[in-house]
Amino acid sequence: MIFVDANIPMYLVGADHPNKVAAERKLDALIMSQERLVTDVEVEQEILHRYAAIDRRDAIQPAFDALLGIVDEVFALEPRDVARAKGLVLERRELSARDAIHVAIMERHSVSQILTFDRGFDAVPGIRRI
Repeated sequence: MIFVDANIPMYLVGADHPNKVAAERKLDALIMSQERLVTDVEVEQEILHRYAAIDRRDAIQPAFDALLGIVDEVFALEPRDVARAKGLVLERRELSARDAIHVAIMERHSVSQILTFDRGFDAVPGIRRI
């Protein structure tokens, strides 16, 4: 099982960027190998936040379509995830609050791999960035 971070669907629907091709290739390989892909509701919130902040509301639906078209499941956020994320943020300065939420949810669901370009995840033992 592999977690899909918010930057993946945003690169897929965004303008040309070196990471766009890399995201497409990595995703194609995972789909071809029939990996189970998952995400969480915080990824959806990140998409909303980013595109609203830069006034690109027209990109919200395509990004959601891209995300929901590739993942098998969207995990909910629970209070225990927020408590765990708090501990992670206090332990690891390299980890953002949003990324800590993802890690907490990944831990709860025994997901140890993440498809992302975000290097902050490299600071978390037991999580492997693809």
